[in-house]
Amino acid sequence: MSAPPTGRVGPVSASSAGRVGPASAPVSGQPSAPLTGTPPTRPVSTPPGGRSEHVGRAEVPRPPDVTGRAEHPTDAVRSGGTAPAGTPHPSAADAYPTDAPVDDGAGSVALPAAPPDDEDPPLAMEAMRAVHILNPSGEVTMPRPDQPRIMCVANQKGGVGKTTTTVNLAVALALHGNRVLVVDLDPQGNASTGLNVPHHTGVPDVYDCLIDSAPISDVAQPVEGIPNLWCVPATIDLAGAEIELVSVVARESRLSRAISAHPDQFDYVFIDCPPSLGLLTVNALVAAREVLIPIQCEYYALEGLNQLINNINLVRQHLNPNLDVSTILLTMYDRRTRLADAVEQDVRNHFGDKVLQAVIPRNVRVSEAPSYGQSVMTYDPGSRGATSYFEAAQEIAERGVRTAVGRNA
Repeated sequence: MSAPPTGRVGPVSASSAGRVGPASAPVSGQPSAPLTGTPPTRPVSTPPGGRSEHVGRAEVPRPPDVTGRAEHPTDAVRSGGTAPAGTPHPSAADAYPTDAPVDDGAGSVALPAAPPDDEDPPLAMEAMRAVHILNPSGEVTMPRPDQPRIMCVANQKGGVGKTTTTVNLAVALALHGNRVLVVDLDPQGNASTGLNVPHHTGVPDVYDCLIDSAPISDVAQPVEGIPNLWCVPATIDLAGAEIELVSVVARESRLSRAISAHPDQFDYVFIDCPPSLGLLTVNALVAAREVLIPIQCEYYALEGLNQLINNINLVRQHLNPNLDVSTILLTMYDRRTRLADAVEQDVRNHFGDKVLQAVIPRNVRVSEAPSYGQSVMTYDPGSRGATSYFEAAQEIAERGVRTAVGRNA
């Protein structure tokens, strides 16, 4: 079968059903009649002042040639008039354009008002939280205690957030005007890592204070980038201190004497304990006046809590009568599980007001921060973890002031 002659259009095939078009090319100016069975083309009205051109059988309106700004069908709606028939309703983008100015008719150009917004965008709220936590002005926004608060962060179970709690609470209080000292009493030296303080072999550390009676002012190092914060690092030498302290006179109070002999006055002293109940932890309990117990919201964390409380009571009876379990902090809280809620209820029912209202959730930013040598307060101050630790630090500061007022009264 030979190809159709050039210039002629063949018959409409089944695959082109639904298309509108003539069987042959129309003569210029004389549109041919539609094919039999083909729906007629609906004529398109031409707007006043406009022109139209033929495209196939349909007429497409062209905007009028107006010098300057071309009229838009929705302009009449914006000005309170009536749009021409067939004009679609203006969309939100037409009603509130953000990329082009609007002529107000008086020769001046004004940007249209943005649609009303009930609250700030999430990124703006996160930025506001970050600025509030970092406190770039350096003002004292958290109340300072009348006398130093020496807090021992202890729990015989590992992995409950002792070091993370120590580092972030210390940074939060220091950023808001308090003078803070962190004593790393864990041979692993994780608190020193979180504060980016050198703690390799040969660096003066807390071991020198315990064994050689070195002044704590000689081993304390200022934390870079955080004013009013110092850290006494821990090296691997501290691992042998447990054995060496056995034969030392007054072995339980070596750390207490080192802290009390420091010439500077601190508002807070946080002692990060190892996950055990050995001589290092006993030294921390004797030196402290308060005990802060972080509790992971799981069953194993509750199982060893009774033994910890018993040891604290023994230290209170024989070595430090001023010791008190003042603060309980729930960490690694996962609201999606019933177990976390059950642990929280058990802890609050047992310890009452000693449990902070602030709860530390599981947050990946808290785990990422130490790899950069930072706390979560400076690594991502707008994250949920930073916000939770900031609320916990603020609650601790306010409770200390209320306790001091009640004691003086």
